[in-house]
Amino acid sequence: MSGGDIAGLIAAGVFALLVLLLAVPILKLGGVFDEVRTSIRSISDGATPLMDEVTATVTTTNQQLKKVDGIASNVSDASANISALSSLVAATVGSPLIKVAAFSYGVRSAFAGRRTPSSGRRSR
Repeated sequence: MSGGDIAGLIAAGVFALLVLLLAVPILKLGGVFDEVRTSIRSISDGATPLMDEVTATVTTTNQQLKKVDGIASNVSDASANISALSSLVAATVGSPLIKVAAFSYGVRSAFAGRRTPSSGRRSR
């Protein structure tokens, strides 16, 4: 064996040792990837029923909102009818009532003026 052969054997041994040292982290990294794959699979399996429940909840909520929209529409119609009715009552009863009040005030003022004699005022 010559010096070059011995150097080649030493280089091959060092290379084999380097491969063994690098193989350990690579194997551990493979285990980490397996765990990540298992975690993702379990999350995916758990997310599917959750999405189904969310879909059912949103559907139920939309149905309830449609009912509330109908109720709000009916309340709006009722308030418009009440407003129209109050305007009609105000126009029908309000104007004659104001006239009666003004007439009664005038009559009371006239009778009150006749009862008390005028003090200090004389007619010429």
